[in-house]
Amino acid sequence: MAKPNKKGPSKTVNIYCKACNYLLFKYRKAGKGALIKCFKERISEDYTDAPCTCPNCHKLFARDCLIRGTPAFKMIGGKVLCK
Repeated sequence: MAKPNKKGPSKTVNIYCKACNYLLFKYRKAGKGALIKCFKERISEDYTDAPCTCPNCHKLFARDCLIRGTPAFKMIGGKVLCK
C-alpha cells in the first residue's frame, strides 16, 4: 500500500476534545470527510501530555496504531471535534 504524503496538505484544522472542548492538536487534514485517523507526521502542534489522552478531563480519545506502516492515532467515534 502507498504511504501518506510526507508534506501533506497546507490546510490545518483544530481538533478539540468533545467532552471538555480542550484543544488537543493542530492537524494538516486532507479532504473534507470525517476525521477517522491522524498521522503523527501531519500533527503540526500537539497540546497533549500523554498520547491519546485529554490533559484536561483525562479521557481516552484515540488509539495508537500503525496505518499503512506509518504511526497514527485512530480516533474513537464521538470523542473529538474538528473545526
